[in-house]
Amino acid sequence: MSVKKETPLANAVFWAARKGNLALLQLLLNSGRVDADCRDSYGTTALMVASYSGHYECVKELIMQGADINYQRETGSTALFFASQQGHNDVVKLLFEFGASTEFQTKDGGTALTAASQYGHSKVVDTLLKNGANVHDQLHDGATPLFLAAQEGHVTVIRQLLASGAKVNQAREDGTAPLWMAAQMGHNELVKVLLLRGADRDADRQVRCSFVNF
Repeated sequence: MSVKKETPLANAVFWAARKGNLALLQLLLNSGRVDADCRDSYGTTALMVASYSGHYECVKELIMQGADINYQRETGSTALFFASQQGHNDVVKLLFEFGASTEFQTKDGGTALTAASQYGHSKVVDTLLKNGANVHDQLHDGATPLFLAAQEGHVTVIRQLLASGAKVNQAREDGTAPLWMAAQMGHNELVKVLLLRGADRDADRQVRCSFVNF
């Protein structure tokens, strides 16, 4: 995460959030000279930094000090997005306790669920789905959480998404289906799972997965 600091105090807050230095963070916030929602020129907040880094206690402190949980960075990312992307399930759960929303999108249409699915964070995917994440989320190019997980070969996540109602044959806007992408990337175990769950061999750009024979 790129963070451009604006003032020495904000710099110190960001450093404490990134390093997990709770004592320094509390000292700075309690001084009354810096706000819990101090942010850089890109809209990055200390809560986002702490969430990205997985520092549970710092995240909690920032929330208790009034940090805006659902504030969006210039890119559209939120603290929940960053925690999900990095697989910090304890932080994800904490953010939900204080009202984090799964509905915010990045500029390319990304959500906490698409990020967690792409990086294979199955525990986070489970938490997100239990807290209202939409299994049918799509990037602007049409890629769904299932497609992203198939592309990266995350079998456990694929099973979770399918169990939650993901469409096995939903293609990206260019016509590329999850099965085709998984086959192209050589994820043979995942190909088997998709076929067993009803994936159509021809639900792609009319390209046959010729090396897959079951």
